[in-house]
Amino acid sequence: MEHPLKLYNSLSRTKEQFIPLHPPMTGMYVCGPTVYGDPHLGHARPAITFDLLYRWLLHLGYKVRYVRNITDVGHLENDADQGEDKIAKKARLEQLEPMEVAQHYTNTYHESMSKLNVLSPGIEPRASGHIIEQIEMISKIMAKGFAYEVNGSVYFDVAGYNKQHAYGKLSGRIIEELEAGAGNERRTLEAQDEKRHPADFALWKKASPEHIMQWPSPWGMGFPGWHIECSAMSSKYLGNTFDIHGGGMDLLFPHHECEIAQSVACTGVESVRYWVHNNMITINGQKMGKSLGNFINLDQFFSGSHPLLSRAYSPMTIRFFILQAHYRSTLNFSNEALQAAEKALQRLSNSLHTLQELQWLPGTAQQDEDLLVNRLLDECVQMMNEDLNSAETIARLFELSRKINSIKEGHLPASALSEQTFLRLRSEFPLWFSDILGLKAEEDNDQSELLDGLMQLIIGLRKTSREQKDFATSDRIRDELEQLNIRIKDGKEGTSWTIKPAS
Repeated sequence: MEHPLKLYNSLSRTKEQFIPLHPPMTGMYVCGPTVYGDPHLGHARPAITFDLLYRWLLHLGYKVRYVRNITDVGHLENDADQGEDKIAKKARLEQLEPMEVAQHYTNTYHESMSKLNVLSPGIEPRASGHIIEQIEMISKIMAKGFAYEVNGSVYFDVAGYNKQHAYGKLSGRIIEELEAGAGNERRTLEAQDEKRHPADFALWKKASPEHIMQWPSPWGMGFPGWHIECSAMSSKYLGNTFDIHGGGMDLLFPHHECEIAQSVACTGVESVRYWVHNNMITINGQKMGKSLGNFINLDQFFSGSHPLLSRAYSPMTIRFFILQAHYRSTLNFSNEALQAAEKALQRLSNSLHTLQELQWLPGTAQQDEDLLVNRLLDECVQMMNEDLNSAETIARLFELSRKINSIKEGHLPASALSEQTFLRLRSEFPLWFSDILGLKAEEDNDQSELLDGLMQLIIGLRKTSREQKDFATSDRIRDELEQLNIRIKDGKEGTSWTIKPAS
């Protein structure tokens, strides 16, 4: 099976035609969340990006084995080899078992993904459930001379590996540049003393007695490093070499670079044929993330309960906001951008409903209109095959939307399209909207605009009361809105309102 799908391969830094190893079977592994906090907008982008790729591959007729992991052990603070395990730290602070923390935030992640209409992967392995596989892989890497043990910890020998292979080929990092420390990781003097080279990374870490999460190994009680889990789990479910590995651009180094080194050291073959990375979501030009403290939880978007939000936004608005940009472009958050996405989504939703109500009428088809509609539908396919260009695909859907509205309003007769073209439009427009882009027509959007209009009226009446020094009425409006779980906030730029999250 051959299709002209092209994907940008981060390894070759070019668009390449996608040719799976064993067509029509396709293997795809995507790095999932580290489950120690509520999912935020930064988690939504890779989930939606690779959901789009998954849907498109299925549409093209491939049989996809989609694996997306859950990291519930081994991911230390600052993405380094030192510090506390992120989940263990959360468990200690909240006086819970680490698996309680992991399960709770896995559940909230799944709930948010369901609201965003992200399809579940076929396999969702947990790092803690694959300790044996990780130990076996580490042992093989050591047996081949690419890792060494020091005081119960095992480190990957980057310099030794680099003599035979090319460490840094994915990220473009040069090993000499890592002499002062691998990447931006912060390490203690003790860790530096254990390593032969600062770029070396942990495959297995010795656990201190107080470390909550630890397992027996040939090197003593400890826990796996962050990078080894994905190499072990991807090879278990997809084989030593598979088609697509996806994740956020922030994982390219060190995580994915280390994955390549581990897998090649273990098996002697390249593990991934197409490395695909989505770009970041930013706030004021800075990456959104937990470690930077500038993230907005998805539930806060859905309820409007964050200071940076002027009001609530539906899950489909968030999904459409992300799909409106090409996955490799930076996407900057703003209320204005979200509100524009909300209105645009509603226009497409309205066109979808209109199209279902329209009836074709026999008559003389206008060749130019007929050709245009067919060309736009063909171009939707071309744009998706051109490195998943959802932005350009959506642009074509808006042009088709204008044709649909023109027929509804009588500016263009239904007979302007041949019956074949009309039936194609009626069949494929919903397919693009729902099955491929994964959008849902939201009846609530009109209600949302109505609610916002009513709230602006109430805020205006309250402002008038305050200007007339009728503070009793002003306070009554505020208090009764509070009873309805609506909070109003006065600021320099005016009054805003949010719906308080359910307690």
